[in-house]
Amino acid sequence: MDPALLSLLDRIASALERLSPAPATLAGLDSADAFVWHPERGCLAPVAQVAHVAIDLLQGVEAQRRLILDNTLHFARGLPANNAILWGARGMGKSSLVKAAHAQANLVDGQPPRAGQARLALIEIQREDLSTLPDLLALLRGAARRFIVFCDDLSFESEDADYKALKSVLDGGISGRPENVLFYATSNRRHLMPRDMIENERSTAINPSEAVEEKVSLSDRFGLWIGFHHCAQDVFADMVRAYARARALPIADDDLQRRANAWSVGRGGRSGRVAYQFIEDLTAELAPPAAT
Repeated sequence: MDPALLSLLDRIASALERLSPAPATLAGLDSADAFVWHPERGCLAPVAQVAHVAIDLLQGVEAQRRLILDNTLHFARGLPANNAILWGARGMGKSSLVKAAHAQANLVDGQPPRAGQARLALIEIQREDLSTLPDLLALLRGAARRFIVFCDDLSFESEDADYKALKSVLDGGISGRPENVLFYATSNRRHLMPRDMIENERSTAINPSEAVEEKVSLSDRFGLWIGFHHCAQDVFADMVRAYARARALPIADDDLQRRANAWSVGRGGRSGRVAYQFIEDLTAELAPPAAT
């Protein structure tokens, strides 16, 4: 064969090899207790410190907190546990509760473990990477640790086909879900897809009930449905008090509530997120002046 052609083919092969994703690896799994899945690189990127709040600071969601924490503790101890979908009102602590439950389940005598030593690791997967979830689970199947795979703000639109891959994973397929892996997701939608999409299926499909059932049944694959609802005034007040107490802010309760209410009016609503943002602003405002 022409040497010039051989050289060209060799360069093409080398370029394709560089473009292809690296083989998935569990290297560095003992370096952290939380990771982000990067399918294009075939690796789990460690997260040095998860941004979470103490679970006791999440007010107004006591029933939801108990359900997800009990489920997480059962899983961490090697007991049966359910995949969970946390759905409902925006800003009410769905993703915060997942991260707080993960941290709480890893406490040893009330103290967090050293990095990489926790019995339960948290892995975040992006919504657009759900098609690679079977690859991730295959990778985790042989690991010694236990994992919560977490997808925040999960939802699907009419053209999405990824929900089928997720259904297969939640069902376990022929190989079954790895016993050391649990799947948690948060969503603003109870059935993970918009109502108009469901209604459109009813009006246009040849077998309307079957078409709707195919999509709506995805949420049935989650053993736990945990709903979050809009925040009442007294619950919002409890949230603000809890954050202010945790930070030891020097402010009277009546002044705190008056300012918190004004903040929520300016934001057009009340939620745990709004309470936290208010406390962030107030903490900065009440901080002692810097020494000159």
